[in-house]
Amino acid sequence: MAAVQESLSDGRQASLREAISSSSSSSNSSSAWRGRFPYNEIISLLDVNRPFNLAESTSQDLSLGELLDLPGLENIRDLKLGYGTSAGALALRREIAAACNVPAEHVITTQGTALGLFLLAFEVCRAGDEAVLATPCFPPSRDCLLGAGVTVREVKLSFESGYRLDLGRIEESLTSKTKLVSIASPQNPSGVRTSRADVEKLLGSMARLSPDALLFIDETYREATYGDGAVVESFASLDPRIVTGSSVSKALGAPGLRTGWLTVADADLRSRLTIAKMNTVISGSVLDETLAAALLRHRERVLVPRRRLLAGALQELSDWCRGEQERIEWIRPEGGALCCLRLRADVFDDAAVSRFWQLLPDHDLQLASGKWFGESDRVFRLGFGYLPPARLGAALAALSSSLDAAAA
Repeated sequence: MAAVQESLSDGRQASLREAISSSSSSSNSSSAWRGRFPYNEIISLLDVNRPFNLAESTSQDLSLGELLDLPGLENIRDLKLGYGTSAGALALRREIAAACNVPAEHVITTQGTALGLFLLAFEVCRAGDEAVLATPCFPPSRDCLLGAGVTVREVKLSFESGYRLDLGRIEESLTSKTKLVSIASPQNPSGVRTSRADVEKLLGSMARLSPDALLFIDETYREATYGDGAVVESFASLDPRIVTGSSVSKALGAPGLRTGWLTVADADLRSRLTIAKMNTVISGSVLDETLAAALLRHRERVLVPRRRLLAGALQELSDWCRGEQERIEWIRPEGGALCCLRLRADVFDDAAVSRFWQLLPDHDLQLASGKWFGESDRVFRLGFGYLPPARLGAALAALSSSLDAAAA
C-alpha cells in the first residue's frame, strides 16, 4: 500500500492519529464497529507519510514522467477514455501471460491483487464454505475473505520458524468444506518465499482432503529480487487448481495505477469472475491498463536498477541489524522490499513495547505494526526499499534512537 506523496502537517497527522485511535478503540466493540470488513489501522498508510517512512512495502514510487518516457506511449494523448474490456486490455493480458507462462485468455485484470482475491472468494465460496489462510498476511488478504462472508481458518506461522509454511498444520485445517487455500510467496510482511516442493505437497494434501478447493498464491513481490538474483518462476502454470494474483504495485513501484490481475485456468470460473468484476467495478481504467501494459513490456528496464537499489538497501539493513542484535531479532527476506523484525523480550517488556510505538512520531518514524498482519506488536514490518538510499541510514539511526528511548 502506497502512502501519499506529501507529508501531512503535524496538526493533520495528530488529528488523523486521534481519529484512527478512536476508530480502533471503537472497533474492539462489536456493537460499535459495523463494517462488513474488519477495521485495520493499516489504512493509516494511505494518509500519513512521515519523513522516515519505514512502513511501506513497495519500492520507490515510479513517476509519471519516467513511465511516459518508455517506448510505445508517444501517442498516449490520443487514447479514447471509454470503457475498458471485461477481462482487461488484451495488450496488458498478453504481457502478464508472457511473464507467468500462461495463455493470455487465462488472465483477468483487477484493481489490485486484493480485489482479485475478494472476487475469487465471493464467487468460489458459498454459505458454510471455508477458506484456509496462512498468517501473518497482508490485512486485506484476510479481511476481504471475511467481507465476502467466508469462514476463515487461520494457520499462524511463527517467527521462530522463520515464517516457513507449516504444511502439517495447514493439512489439519483442510476439510471437505474448504474451497480456497490462500498463501503468498514472497509473504507480506516477511518477504519469505514458499518453495515449489512445498506447493506441490500442499496440492497433494488438498487433493486428498479438500478435492474441490483452489489454491490462491499471491505473487505480488515475485519480481522484487536483489541485485542479480534470479527471478523465481510463477506458479501460474504449475497446476490448474492454482490461481495466482499480482500487480504493478510493489516490484515496479506503480501502486497508483491500481492495476492487478488473476491467472485462472478454469474457463467457467473465469467467466464467473468476469461477471463479478463487471458487477463491482465494471471494467479496468483504459488509461491505467495502457500505462501498465507499457510498464510490463519494458519491465526489465525498470526492474534492473530497482533490484540493485534493493540489494544495497538490504545490505545496509543487515549491517544495522547486526549492530542491534542485542535488542532486535530479524528474519532475512528472500524477496520484496520488506521484512519482519522483533523487539527482544529480554530487553523490552510489554510497557517498553508500548512506549516504542508511542515514541515513533517523535522521531519522524513510521513502521507497520505486527498487529496489522495477525502478529503481536512486538513484531514490526520494516520496508527498506521505499526511502531514497541517502535517507535510509538516517531512518535506521532514528530507529536506534527510538529503541534507546523505549528501553530507558
